[in-house]
Amino acid sequence: MPQKERIREALSTLPTLEHLVERVEAGWKPVAIEWEREASAEAQEKQAVEEIPYGLRVSDDGTGLVESQPERQVIITALDMIVEDRPLSQVAEELNRRGCSTRKGDPWTPSALFTLLPRMIQVGPRVFTSSEWVSRKQRLPRVV
Repeated sequence: MPQKERIREALSTLPTLEHLVERVEAGWKPVAIEWEREASAEAQEKQAVEEIPYGLRVSDDGTGLVESQPERQVIITALDMIVEDRPLSQVAEELNRRGCSTRKGDPWTPSALFTLLPRMIQVGPRVFTSSEWVSRKQRLPRVV
C-alpha cells in the first residue's frame, strides 16, 4: 500500500476557491475540515472534567500531580484501621474525630470510604516506604 503524505494548514482567513483549486492541481485532495468557534456557556458545562485521584493534587507549577499530604494521611489512617478489621463506620467516626473531612468538606461516612476503597487498593503498595511497611506488618493479625 502506498504511503500517504498529509499536511495540516492553519488558516487565518477563509480559503479561496483559487487556493483550493491550486491544492487539487498539485495532487492534494481534502480529507477533513476542522471547524472552530467560541464555545457557549452550555457547551463549556458539557465538557467532561476528570477528577484528580484522591491523595494527589495539582503541583504548584501546574505541570503535573503531586502527593497531597493531608489526603495521604487519611488514606494511611483508613488503611491501618481496615487492616485491623474495623468496620467502615468506625473508620469514618475516627477520621471525623481527628477533624478530617472529604474533599467537599463533608464528614466521612461509610459509603464515602467504600467509594474510596479502589483508590486505597491502588495506592496502598506505594503509600508505605519499606521501613514504614516493616513496622506496620508486625502489627498485622496472624492468619492461621
